[in-house]
Amino acid sequence: MSKRKIEFERSSGNVFADLGLPDAQDRLAKAELAREIGAVLARKGLSQSDAARLLGVDQPKVSALLRGRLSGFSLERLIRFLNLLGQDVRIVVRPKSSARGPATLVVSGI
Repeated sequence: MSKRKIEFERSSGNVFADLGLPDAQDRLAKAELAREIGAVLARKGLSQSDAARLLGVDQPKVSALLRGRLSGFSLERLIRFLNLLGQDVRIVVRPKSSARGPATLVVSGI
């Protein structure tokens, strides 16, 4: 049995930054908000059509959102969707740790 060394690179925690994509923090925040929306829809047992009516969009937009196609959605719009789904969204601003690099944008669910 031969042992091969597998090389890997540790993630920064943001796949978009790891891929060198522009606006990586915004992309990650939008993806996390979309994930939360999907989780709420699943918990409530809402179909894409029901969700579309509730959110004031058409069903293909809900489908795009749930598939991670987020270019047509702003952070503000995703936050509004969560509010329409009965979710509080809390934005907390605090000084960054001096030991860390640049300030960040983080979305976390319960």
